Amino acid sequence: MKHATEGQAETPMPVMEHLGELRKRLIYCLIVLVLGLVGGLFGAQPLFDYLVAAAPVENLGLHVFSPWDAIGLYVKFAFIISLIAAIPFTLFQLWAFVRPALGVKEQRATLRYIPGALLMFLVGVAFGYFIVFPMAYIFTESVTASMGLSETYGVTQYFSFLFNIVVPISLLFELPLLILFLTRIGILNPFMLQKMRKVAWFLLILIGVMITPPDVISDLLVAIPLVVLYEISVLLSKIAYRKRLAAREK
Repeated sequence: MKHATEGQAETPMPVMEHLGELRKRLIYCLIVLVLGLVGGLFGAQPLFDYLVAAAPVENLGLHVFSPWDAIGLYVKFAFIISLIAAIPFTLFQLWAFVRPALGVKEQRATLRYIPGALLMFLVGVAFGYFIVFPMAYIFTESVTASMGLSETYGVTQYFSFLFNIVVPISLLFELPLLILFLTRIGILNPFMLQKMRKVAWFLLILIGVMITPPDVISDLLVAIPLVVLYEISVLLSKIAYRKRLAAREK
């Protein structure tokens, strides 16, 4: 394979070689995910200790209802840690896979997205954990109290509730960089995103409504940031698209 010159892509690979390269990258990602899962087992206990010592669960007694609950919880925590650790490596493998189709300038530009993607994921974790999750928990707690029920939570059910809110939101925070990357490599363009705007808004608002208490304020506090993320994605796509066109004209 020829090396890329400034502003030019490398010579295209044959189809079978392309598929073999994709298979190799996927295997690498799987290996890192498994290694991260093993390493995550050692980090599961400190993370668990931190979360159970923080509000709103600090004054609650969490219970197990099955001999497997504690083991299953360890695996869930390990998977979350593995997911966070694997994000940069997986994105690097994606970049390495499409690199032959990119010019030298595009290769350098898209490689910079990797640390940004990890940062956006962590921002999503913070938004989900410190803003959305407390609202959802307070709402469920108020419904429980209004029905005269006492709170007895299973540790598995509590953390499943937490993860089902935080993880999807964290992944949604990857949207701007993902769209920017796909625009830089020519898969997306701002015109496609503008045509999809109504559908995208509907889906993002629906997600915001589904993971928050059924009151307008809570829905807006989550739905508006998600919609803003999409609009930022469209803006970034426009900038990247113009740069791509300008590079082609030179």
